[in-house]
Amino acid sequence: MPRTGLRVCFRGTLRIGAAAVCLALALPGVQAGILEDDEARKAILDLRARLEQANEQRKQGDAELAAQLAQTNAQIATQISDQLASIRRSLLDLNNQLESQRADNARLRGQLEGLARDIAELQRKQKDVLQGLDDRFRRLEPVSVTLEGATFTAEPEEKRQFDEAMEILRKGDFDKAAAAFQAFGRRYPTSGYGLSTRFWLGNAQYGKRDYKDAVTTFRAFVASAPEHIKAAEALLAIANCQIELKDGKAARRTIDELLKTYPKSEAAQAGRDRLAAIRP
Repeated sequence: MPRTGLRVCFRGTLRIGAAAVCLALALPGVQAGILEDDEARKAILDLRARLEQANEQRKQGDAELAAQLAQTNAQIATQISDQLASIRRSLLDLNNQLESQRADNARLRGQLEGLARDIAELQRKQKDVLQGLDDRFRRLEPVSVTLEGATFTAEPEEKRQFDEAMEILRKGDFDKAAAAFQAFGRRYPTSGYGLSTRFWLGNAQYGKRDYKDAVTTFRAFVASAPEHIKAAEALLAIANCQIELKDGKAARRTIDELLKTYPKSEAAQAGRDRLAAIRP
C-alpha cells in the first residue's frame, strides 16, 4: 500500500477513535438527558390521556346535554303544539259562537223589522179606524145652522140632504129637486129646514110648471109662517102662478094681500109692477 494511503487510513482511524473517546466521555450526560426525555414523554402522554379523557367526558356531557335539549325541545314543541291546537279549537269554537250569534242577531233583526212593520200597519189601521169613527161622530153630531133669518141645529146627514136638494134646484133640474124636497120633508117632518123646504119646494113646482101644486105649497108656507123672511116672496110667487093659470082676478087679490101685509118689501114693489100687466 502506498504511504499516502496509509496516512489517510491512519487519519481516519484516529478520527474514529477520537469520536469514540468523545462519546465515551459524553455518555453519562446523554443518559441523564434520555431519562429526562422519558419522564417528559410520560408526562405528555399522561396529559394527553387526561385531555382525551376530558374530551370524552366533554363529548359525553355534550351528548347528554344535546339529548336533554332535544328532549326539552320536543316537550316544549309538544306543549306548544298542544297549546296551538287548543287555541285553534278555542278560536274555532269562538268563531262558531260568533256565527251563531250573528245568525241569532239576523233572526232577531228580522223579527224586529217584522214587528215594526206590524206595529206600523196596526197604527195605520188604528188611525183609519179613529178617523172613520171621527167622521161618523161628525156625521152624527148636530151642527148649528143659520138659514133665512133662523138659527137651529140639524144632524149632519139632514144638512147634507137639504144642501143636496138645493144644489139640484140651482142646476135647474126642477122635477128632481121637487122630489128631493118632498122626500126630505117626509124624512124630517120636524126639521128646522121645514119652512125653507116648503118655500123651495114651491119654487121647484113652479119651475116644472106645476102651478096648482105650487100655489098650495106657497099658501101652506105663508099660513104657517107669516113672519118668515120669505113670506112676501111666497105671496108674489102665488100671484105669478095664478097669472100663469090665466086667473087674473085671483092674482089681483093675492097682490092686494101682498101690498097690505108687506107694503115695504121688495116683493110688494114687484107686485105693483105686475098689477099693470094683469088683465081684469
